[in-house]
Amino acid sequence: MKLWAKDHSATLEAVEKFTIGRDKEFDLLLAKYDVLGSLAHTEMLVSVGLLTTDEWESIRQGLQEIQGEIDANRFVIEPGVEDIHSQIELLLTRRIGEAGKKIHSGRSRNDQVAVDIKLYLRAELTEIQLLVLELFEQLLQLSEQHKDVLLPGYTHLQVAMPSSFGLWFGAWAESLVDDLDLLLTAKSLSNKNPLGSGAGYGSSFPLNRSMTTGLLQFKGMHYNSVYAQMSRGKTEKIVAMAVANLGSTLARFSMDICLYLSQNFGFISFPEDLTTGSSIMPHKKNPDIFELIRAKGNRLQALPNELSLLLTNLPSGYHRDLQLTKEILFPSLEDLKNCLHMLIYALPHISVKQDILSDERYKYLFSVEAVNELVLQGVSFREAYKTIGNQIEAGHFHWDASQPLRHTHEGSIGRLCLEEIRAAMQRVLERV
Repeated sequence: MKLWAKDHSATLEAVEKFTIGRDKEFDLLLAKYDVLGSLAHTEMLVSVGLLTTDEWESIRQGLQEIQGEIDANRFVIEPGVEDIHSQIELLLTRRIGEAGKKIHSGRSRNDQVAVDIKLYLRAELTEIQLLVLELFEQLLQLSEQHKDVLLPGYTHLQVAMPSSFGLWFGAWAESLVDDLDLLLTAKSLSNKNPLGSGAGYGSSFPLNRSMTTGLLQFKGMHYNSVYAQMSRGKTEKIVAMAVANLGSTLARFSMDICLYLSQNFGFISFPEDLTTGSSIMPHKKNPDIFELIRAKGNRLQALPNELSLLLTNLPSGYHRDLQLTKEILFPSLEDLKNCLHMLIYALPHISVKQDILSDERYKYLFSVEAVNELVLQGVSFREAYKTIGNQIEAGHFHWDASQPLRHTHEGSIGRLCLEEIRAAMQRVLERV
């Protein structure tokens, strides 16, 4: 039947299918957090006299039993049940009777969804935080391990100046410091309790919102009940900005890896089981892992824009538009974690090529070294630059690539400042 058909039940079914969309799929990710929210809410209800001690004990045991089923992957949303919140209340009422119907007192589905999402995001961002820290330590270790192995530095994809694997790995490690700083800011801003805001306008029940804030281990609450609801969408967009930032770092790092793996560069290699072959070219070792990380990382950068467009010009209060934030953000968090897992798995197997700069094609990498040598001998920079430039034009430039480079300032080839980078990461972790 068509949506506009006269049969009323068919019309309702079509409307229900459209409005629910993929929400049940993402609701399952929120199931355990819905139980946690209900446990805190009902413990608060008994403290303010809206539940008896016996009712609370029965509710608590019933909810913990449901939580066990969720943890064991035995929980489903039954056909005909609207959402995760209805399913949990239905199961509880079947098992403990009328007391199960009391768990919704003093809350709306709006603040129920809001608290579930806050708890879910807090857990997801904590998991991402740990993965970022693991990757960070890997990069620092690789930087130290290969600190004396030189490679070409590029600007505009043109051979520029000497770099090193120590400098390259260390750069990505320090990038993660800023990325984690933003991620932890997003986590902090997500870690606020909206429970008790109801449909967005509070409740006439004597709710104790400070109590549920403590029980759910939020660092604070959204005090204004209207803003608690307005934080829906805004919280997701803030998280999306942090996710997009990490996506950018992973994508650019993966692009470097793809370049450096190619035959025209040949700076690094990975075992065959971390590359893929060609159906017709037996020599191929394609960097499919890193190409996909690049693609997924680039796609993550669209998240803030997609959420911004979804939320544009929404007035205050709840709107069904906000349901779609789940299908935009939730799969992206999984993509980010998968990318981090894959990099963490692959990087320990990287091999770096020795003596890259002895190749004749890289001789002009040392032109700045030659200019600086003349400056140290008392020649002005402009004259030294002109002298070396003329040698290059005439084909007379020569530099002994085997002689040591004297780069001693902070953050240079000879002074990577890895401990300072590690200390910067520690300050980020201590700040939150």
